[in-house]
Formats: sequence, C-alpha cells, structure tokens
Amino acid sequence: ARALTPQTAETDAIRFLVGTQSLRYDNQIHIIDFDDENNIINKNVLLHQVGEIWHISTSPADKGVLATCYNKTSDTKVMTCAAVWRMPKELESGSHESPDDSSSNTQTLELLCHLDNTAHGNMACVMWEPMGDGKKIISLADNNILLWDLEESSAKAVLSSSAALEGKGQLKFTSGRWSPHHNCTQIATANDTTVRGWDTRSMRQIYCIENAHGQLVRDLDFNPNKQYYLASCGDDCKVKFWDTRNVTEPVKTLEEHSHWVWNVRYNHSHDQLILTGSSDSRVILSNMVSISSEPFGHMVDDDELSDQEDQHQEEKIKEPLQDSVIATYEEHEDSVYAVEWSSADPWLFASLSYDGRLVINRVPRALKYHILL
Repeated sequence: ARALTPQTAETDAIRFLVGTQSLRYDNQIHIIDFDDENNIINKNVLLHQVGEIWHISTSPADKGVLATCYNKTSDTKVMTCAAVWRMPKELESGSHESPDDSSSNTQTLELLCHLDNTAHGNMACVMWEPMGDGKKIISLADNNILLWDLEESSAKAVLSSSAALEGKGQLKFTSGRWSPHHNCTQIATANDTTVRGWDTRSMRQIYCIENAHGQLVRDLDFNPNKQYYLASCGDDCKVKFWDTRNVTEPVKTLEEHSHWVWNVRYNHSHDQLILTGSSDSRVILSNMVSISSEPFGHMVDDDELSDQEDQHQEEKIKEPLQDSVIATYEEHEDSVYAVEWSSADPWLFASLSYDGRLVINRVPRALKYHILL
C-alpha cells in the first residue's frame, strides 16, 4: 500500500483511508477508525475493483465522497486514471462499532464519475479545493493541470480550465497541493526538480523554484497559518521550507533522512510540527518553531509578571525557540510512502509503509503540553 488520507470532512472521529496495491487480487480501500479512549483500531473494507491505488483524497465537504488515482491495464498499456467515488451511507461517518463479521460483508464503492484523461495522460494526483463545497477539484495528468467542476451530486465532472507545462523533454508532474490561503486561488506543483506556483483563475504560473531539490521533488505542503510558506521534500533526502515571495533560497533545510523523502505534512493546528516519511523506513516528527507562526512561543501579558520575572521574560522573548527533531519513529520495516495528520485530533498521525503496515502515533505528551500551556 502507498495511498493514505485522513477523512477530511470528518472532524469528530479519528479516521483514515488506506488504498491497496495488489496485482493479483481486487484492490480495496480500508476505512480505519481509531478509538482513542480504548486504543483500538476498527477497520471496514470497501472493494475498489478497478486497479492498484496510487493516490487517494477525500472531499472537504462530504464525508462519503473520495477520489482515487489507479492503474488500469488495457491490452498492453497501463494507464493511471482517476475517478470520484461514494462510499456506502452507513460507512460515511466515523463510528467505533466494529462490524460483527467484517470478512463476509465487504461492500463496493459506488462510482460517481471518471475524470476523463484520455487526452491528457497519466493521473498523478487529485486535489480538492481546501475550503470549498467539494465541487472543485484539480487533477495533475502528465504535464497538464486540469480544473474540474463536479456537477449534479458529483455524478459528472466538467473540465472548466487547464494549463500545460511547456518545455523540452517529457515533463511530468509528480505531486501538487492546493493552498488554503488567497481564497484558494493558488496551487503548487512539483515536476522533476522544480516547484511551481499557479493561479487557478488564470491558470498561469506565478512563481517557479528551479532546482528546488537536487533530485526529484516528491511532495509539497502549505503552512496552514502562514500564507507564503511552503514545504517540499524529495529524493535528495532533504526537506526544504520556502517563502514563495522570495524563492532564491529556502528559509530552512532539514537533513535528517538517509533516503528519499516521500511525504511532508504540516500539522493543521500547530504549524511548527512537521511530519516526514521516507524510504529509510522512518517517520520523523520535527519542531520547526523558528519559521512557525509562533516563533517566540506564546506572548505573555505584562500585567501578570512581577519585576523580576519581567526582566527574565524579556530575555526569553528575544530568544527564538530552537528547531529540533522531536522523535524518530522506527515501527516500519519498509519504505514509508505516506504520513498524514488526523483531521479530528491535532496530536495524532498515521504512517503507511509499502508492506501494508499502518501505524498510528501521538505527539509526545510533554511536547503537547509545552505547546498548549
């Protein structure tokens, strides 16, 4: 397995979706519910009968709707296609009741529509408009950016605009992220070693970071609180943080992994917490305070301090907090292809390795209280 996503629209229950990659059997989407109080994982399985799942993303507005990118074999060609699906009604929201006999009642996803890519090539990923009503999605197909409108209960996808990468050679997008800022009018894409920003209204390029990484860029993520901050990671084993207003140099670089970094994710609530997953089989949680929205910690009211504390506090405020690696998680024995924060609990995250192992972890309690108090 290499596809993992939180159920974005579910903000009460802790829930992740995992897509499988099996050549011999029907592929599946596993709905993983984590019961935080009892530390139990419950699982429901949905059949995804059309091929290996390479990417999975969920609607921000409708708990039952998701999109997958999957391989389809026809004659001798393998195409990566994309489609929008609905899960059965009774599985839409996170529940802690485990089905009585999960082996016998595997259900099937209902196909809502295909994102037709016959003219555009292989689909790399599908992104939903982050703050939207679940009706706008962007897919990246080879060197094309395609903006779709989902109509009539998502049963039809209409291509509303598109853009293409121009240049020498076979340019292909590897990944992309839709920015939650600027009224959701910007996306960032990765192709080869380059990161580009695009305006979704004009479908024009607004910035370009050439050679953002020494090798292929694998993943991107926007800081949820600082509108110009973008993280990238790639095959040069590095994670870099950019200010998209000045792209000549990264603001910060992390070099903790010893192999390709597949995934980088900002915490949705506390943007100093950064998760990365790599084919060195490790998940690393970093504390990037100096470039977070609270680089000096919480501000303290003057009235609350005595004179002596006051001086001490002033000295403290001038010193930015130090960036550090909080923890390295080594529960995986295979390449970690995906890490994701829970949409419901900001202190909880999941990681997925190629051998199909899903691990759920928490931010260490001491750090959690340090951030909160």
